[in-house]
Amino acid sequence: MTDLTRRGFLALGATATLATSAASPASASVFSPSHRPGAEWFARPRRAVRPMVRWWWPDAHVDPAEIRREIDQLADAGFGGAEIAAVHHSIRDKSVLDPAGHGWGGRAWNAAVEAALDQAAKRGLTIDLTIGPSWPAAVPTITPESEAAVKELAHGSVTVAAGTTYTGEVPPPAISGRTERRLLLVQAARIDPAHSTRDETGLDPGSVRDLTAQVSDGRITWTAPAEGEWVLISYWERGSGQKPESGPHTAPEAYVVDHFSRAGTQAVIDHWESALLTPAIRRLLKRAGGALFEDSIEIESDALPWTPGLLAEFERRRGYALAPFLPVIVLAEEDQVYAYEAVLTRHARKDYWDTISELFNEHHFTMLRDWAHSLGLELRAQPYGLRTDAIASAAILDVAEGESLGFKNLDDYRCLAGGRDLAGREVLSCEAGAYQGGAYTTTWDKLLRTMGGAYAAGLNQTVLHGFSYASAPGAAWPGFAAFTPYDGKAGYAESWGPRQPTWHHITDISGYFARIHQVLREGVPRADVAVLRQTGYTKTGIGAGWFTASGVPIGWTHQFVTEPLLDLPAARVARGRLAPDGPAYKALFLEGDKFSSGECTMTVAVARRLLEYAGAGLPIVLLGDWSAASVPGVGDNTRLRAMVAELLSRPTVRAVAAAADVPAALDALGVRPDVRYATASTLLTARRVAGDVDYYYLCNGKHVENPKPPIASIDHEITLARTSGDGVPYLLDPWTGRVERAARYTVDDDGIRLRVTLRPGESAIVAIGPPGLFGTRAGRLPHVTATDADVVRYDGSSLVVRASRAGTYTSTLSDGRTVTSVIGDVPQPSELSSWRLRVEDWRPGTAPGETAKTIHELLLDRLAPWSDIPDLADVSGVGTYTCEITLDSPAVLDLGEITDTCRVRVNGRRLDPVDPLNPVVELGRGVNVIEVEVATPLGNRLRVSDPEVYGGLARQPYGLIGPARLQPYLEKPLTQTHP
Repeated sequence: MTDLTRRGFLALGATATLATSAASPASASVFSPSHRPGAEWFARPRRAVRPMVRWWWPDAHVDPAEIRREIDQLADAGFGGAEIAAVHHSIRDKSVLDPAGHGWGGRAWNAAVEAALDQAAKRGLTIDLTIGPSWPAAVPTITPESEAAVKELAHGSVTVAAGTTYTGEVPPPAISGRTERRLLLVQAARIDPAHSTRDETGLDPGSVRDLTAQVSDGRITWTAPAEGEWVLISYWERGSGQKPESGPHTAPEAYVVDHFSRAGTQAVIDHWESALLTPAIRRLLKRAGGALFEDSIEIESDALPWTPGLLAEFERRRGYALAPFLPVIVLAEEDQVYAYEAVLTRHARKDYWDTISELFNEHHFTMLRDWAHSLGLELRAQPYGLRTDAIASAAILDVAEGESLGFKNLDDYRCLAGGRDLAGREVLSCEAGAYQGGAYTTTWDKLLRTMGGAYAAGLNQTVLHGFSYASAPGAAWPGFAAFTPYDGKAGYAESWGPRQPTWHHITDISGYFARIHQVLREGVPRADVAVLRQTGYTKTGIGAGWFTASGVPIGWTHQFVTEPLLDLPAARVARGRLAPDGPAYKALFLEGDKFSSGECTMTVAVARRLLEYAGAGLPIVLLGDWSAASVPGVGDNTRLRAMVAELLSRPTVRAVAAAADVPAALDALGVRPDVRYATASTLLTARRVAGDVDYYYLCNGKHVENPKPPIASIDHEITLARTSGDGVPYLLDPWTGRVERAARYTVDDDGIRLRVTLRPGESAIVAIGPPGLFGTRAGRLPHVTATDADVVRYDGSSLVVRASRAGTYTSTLSDGRTVTSVIGDVPQPSELSSWRLRVEDWRPGTAPGETAKTIHELLLDRLAPWSDIPDLADVSGVGTYTCEITLDSPAVLDLGEITDTCRVRVNGRRLDPVDPLNPVVELGRGVNVIEVEVATPLGNRLRVSDPEVYGGLARQPYGLIGPARLQPYLEKPLTQTHP
């Protein structure tokens, strides 16, 4: 979870791997059409789409019996799987961990993994296993000097004046590190101030000379030419000695492997085969295994990431020698040191990182994936942290994963979605809810707002961060938490589980996530535009020109692709669409390289492919001045520029000078989005198509997590494209699992037009398909196209209108009839202020993992947060609010603000799950005894029970805060018709 520091992209040779890789063992192709869904399909989603948790163990300080209990807890809570990870940042005294007896991959660890897999198989869950202890991938069978260990290239230098002689030791590395090192090269170069920048010393590339042969016994004698000042540069290859996070996890201690060589990946495979894959675990993986998982690729070095043999690999792949360009490639504390002329420097650096990216994707992810398949597992990974082509990596992986903590906006997810969808993968996953300082204060409301927009950007699997094992040496109440304390204070995210009061309501939350996932894995994805990137980084927050800033607010959708993806079998054009059996992009968009000063670059291979696409009828829009296009690396531009000139002459291609010109170019090419509305909105959308059924996920969100100004409610009409000419809309409620046919909409040549009303962060799902879908009874009945009533809906096979005021309401039907309905007197709205409150106050028990519960009972004459009620100011737990009312008509009860989750019972009957972002429930006529059960986070209690760690937390407003407003209404059938 570090910031982006390195870059590169996949080799041309790796594209064959993308195209021919073995199918993943656990998931069907996303391009196969889905079945026709019935009512149960949405109400009770299959286990495979249920959310997962990141399950943190304090290495093997776990009891197999407790492991089985926790699997049961997850299964009962509605989760579909767990990822086992050895993580214990919160344990400050590492001596208590005993890596020899209870380390990762040892006998005790394997026994616990066997228990987890066995119980998961019994309960229908899947178990993912992290590739090493913590991250990055590491094994205890290597030393920093081993061939398989992570390497770096450090450099040293000394300045030599014109005409003077340097005699002495070869300059040692400027950045300290491992003492065992190998001298790779010694060079001299003349300093050229004309090429210097504020942070980099300019050099003359034509002056670089190799002095390695003049080294003897570690010393060198060299006389500088008579003109100019010179620098003598040495390059040292050495192991970096990087260890996995928060160790030690093993004995002997593990070291990070070389992610750019086959030797590094083979060391991981060999250790698993010899130490972790016991006969029992191998058998159990066939029954309950899900995926091997690797966290973000956080290779940490103050020097230059390196791998043995890179000089030869670079020349083979790039066609020229790397050595003369090493001065402008080397790093010191991740900063460049020297520079040539700006364009040459930029292109040389890109070629270096491109080579690193190719090696990484070929020798690490492809190799690990194929091995995982041999075990019957998938490979899931977060393919970023280095300067590599994460978009291409997403096409290699069975499951690519992003993260809500590190991703800066939705385009970071759209990068991974492009790789997934062009490769025909099904799942894009997310490490969800890792909020800094959020331990025991994170609300589900916050998590729902975070994830809402991410689903629109392509996510369809949620891995909660996380679920901590119950206890660990030295852990305080309420139990072991992997990331809290962190540096002595409240740490990252939550430790969800039975220790949390909100776990009382967890099946409502898990059911919501599962239904969202169910819909977003149906059929195939659709996106309006493919944005072709020259550089495939993600976790950067860098958007897509006009589309991110202006296109998304008016309905456009887009994904990112890079050059390797264009060689995939799906990346063909038919019927004017790119990848017609998958995302079916209507247009391709290309602008200057966002990661290379906006330079208009593309390779000759890309230009050739774009000419093919244009010839097949794909609309293409280029932003910027492409008349002087250049290849991304070091090379000749003549051929490229001729091909670009030919491309710009094609009738389906438009070049525009400014981002504001993009919409006119799209319109001229006849390209329109699938979702349309009149004015800019905070609505975010995603579309999936399964046969003749369209699924639309809608969310009222923003491109970034914490927008300023805050998001407001939306209420406007939208038009949705449909696959089937007779398709009708259905409303799918992800909280309750109910499906009903929409009763009010219009049909035009563009699709279905209906009204969308969403509160901030709220989501909705619309399906468009044949009449009678999902087992609905409305069949081919007419629908309402216009009405002045509050609501119109189908009640079985009849249409009814709802209004909160007396009057005569007129509705127009799709068959041309006009219908009136008379609504009599409706009671006035009111506010429910008097409640009985019973609070179960959660406190530390007699042991660190035990919770004591004290009862408070109060009478309230108004709703207020617990922090404003003296007896409850520092209370966390579960509160039950009760009131009794008699209604002369049905009513809607809007509960207002709630922290954190709630369930509602009326006359002893539990109602459907409540959306925390729109907590509205229906009440009937007569006596209504209303019980609202509210569960809170633990933060308010911990800030006083453990002030050393949590005392800095602000007191939070818990409970039912309200106001709770009652809106009576009446309904009448549509009975009086007029021609």
